[in-house]
Amino acid sequence: MSVEMITTLVGVVSMLLALAGGFGWMIHRMDSRVDSFEIRLGARIDDVETKLGARIDSVEEKLGARIDKVANEQVELKVAIARIEGPPRHLVSAR
Repeated sequence: MSVEMITTLVGVVSMLLALAGGFGWMIHRMDSRVDSFEIRLGARIDDVETKLGARIDSVEEKLGARIDKVANEQVELKVAIARIEGPPRHLVSAR
């Protein structure tokens, strides 16, 4: 082999090693950024889930109270109507 051929091979090998090292560094950096983003996103999702769960629970309590109130009013309305109508007649009057 000539000196020029050895120099070219060493140059090509060193360029490939530099590119591989650069790509390795870039992939490592991107992985660390993705991991930090994943941690922040996970925390944010957990926060939203907590807030949404609390909001749903409060709406459920309010709705349950309103439904109970309507049910009580319905019972009172049935009693009032029954009082207005009076007791059922047992005898059929002749006309």
